[in-house]
Amino acid sequence: MSDSDPSFASSFRWTKVAGTDAVVAPGDRLTWPRTVSIGLQHVVAMFGATFLVPVLTGFPPATTLLFSGIGTILFLLITRNRLPSYLGSSFAIIAPVTAATASDGKGSALGGLVMVGILLVVIGVIVHVAGIRWIELLMPPIITGTIVAVIGLNLAPTAKTNYEKDALTATVVLVLLIAVLVLFKGLVGRLAIFACVVLGYLLALARGKVETDAIGAASWVGFPDFTTPTLHLSVLPLFIPVVLVLVVENIGHVKSIQTMTGIDYDKQIGRALAADGIATVLAGSGGGSATTTYAENIGVMAATKVYSTAAYWIAGIAAVLLGLSPKVGAVIASIPPGVLGGVTTALYGLVGILGVNIWVSNRVDFSKPINQFTAAIPLVIGIADFSWTIGDLSFGGIALGAVAALVIFHAMRIIGGWRGTVTGHDEPAVSERAAH
Repeated sequence: MSDSDPSFASSFRWTKVAGTDAVVAPGDRLTWPRTVSIGLQHVVAMFGATFLVPVLTGFPPATTLLFSGIGTILFLLITRNRLPSYLGSSFAIIAPVTAATASDGKGSALGGLVMVGILLVVIGVIVHVAGIRWIELLMPPIITGTIVAVIGLNLAPTAKTNYEKDALTATVVLVLLIAVLVLFKGLVGRLAIFACVVLGYLLALARGKVETDAIGAASWVGFPDFTTPTLHLSVLPLFIPVVLVLVVENIGHVKSIQTMTGIDYDKQIGRALAADGIATVLAGSGGGSATTTYAENIGVMAATKVYSTAAYWIAGIAAVLLGLSPKVGAVIASIPPGVLGGVTTALYGLVGILGVNIWVSNRVDFSKPINQFTAAIPLVIGIADFSWTIGDLSFGGIALGAVAALVIFHAMRIIGGWRGTVTGHDEPAVSERAAH
C-alpha cells in the first residue's frame, strides 16, 4: 500500500507477507493467526497503564477500556490506516481530574476532558494546514520538559497517601518492580508495572486486603457505567497544561514511528492530533479517560519489527470486548490502595524523570539563566502546588507552573534578546526523543 495512494478504500487492504523474521510495514500483515497474536501482545502492553489511570482517578476501568478500544479504531480510520498507534489512558490527566473531582464532582472532570479533546482537535486542524513549526517555537524542549516534570512531581502527595494505607504491600510492590526490571528484559521487562500490580494484588488478596463482593456480583457481559460530563469554568485552567502535554506526546510518538519505519509521517501529525482529540471528547462524554498514543506499544513494534496496522485493529477490538465485561472492570477496580501506593511512588516519579529526559535528549544547556529559571520556578510552583483564585477560576500548581514556564522563557528570550543580555538560547525543537 503506497502512502500516497489517494484511494480511501485501498488504505484498508493489507499485503500478506511471509516469514516470521520479516519486517512488516504498516500496509502489510502476517497470516491472520500471527497478526492476532501480535495484536494481543499490544493489548497486554497497553493494559497495565490504561487500567491504572481510571483506578487512580476513580473512573470505571471498564468504561476507559471500552473508549480506549473505540478511540484506537477511530484513530486508524482518521489517519487512513497508515499510522500504527494505540490510544491508551494519559497519565497527564490524573492530577487535574483528581482536583476537579474533589471540588466539583466527577462530571466536572469529564467536562474538562471534553474541552481538552476539543482544543486538541483545533490544534490538529491547524497543524494539518500550517505544520508543526509554530509548536516548536512556542514550546522548545526546556518548556516541554518542565511541564512534563511538573505534572509528575505534583502527584507525589497522592502516592504518599495510598502508600501509607498499607505500607507493607506497597513496599513489596516496589521491591517486586525493581526485581522484575533487573531480572527480565524484552517484553516481560516492559510489562514490569503490570507484573508487579498482579503480584501485589495476589499478596493483598492473601492478606485479606481486597474487597471481592463487587467482583462476585458483576456479570461477565454487559455495558460499563457511563457518566455525563458537566461544564464548570472554574476547573478548566487545571486542564490546559494537559493539552500541551498531549500535543508533545503525540508528535514525539509519530516521530518515533517515522524513525522506525522510515516512512515520512509529517503530513499525518495533524490527523493524529485531531484523532486523539476526537477520541478524548468521546471518552470524556461517556466517563472514560483522556487518550494518548502509547509508547508501550511503540516498544512492542520495536521488539517485533511488525508495524502492521492490522495488529492495532485486533488490539482495538479486543479492548472493546474487555470493556464490555463488567467482571473485568470489577477486578481492576478492586485493586487496593497499598498496591497503588507502591506502583505510583515509582510511576509518578518516572513521569517527572521523563521531563528530565526531554532536557537531556535535547541537550538543554542549564548553564544559561534562561533555561535555569524556566525550569526552576515552575518546578517549585508545581511541587508545592501553589494556587491562585480569581473569581470563580482557580489555578493549581500544574496550571501555574505551565504558564510560568511559557511566560518566563519567552519574556527572557524577547526582552533579553532586545537588551543583548540573553543570547544563544536553545533552539526550539520537538523531536522523537520527547516520546515516553
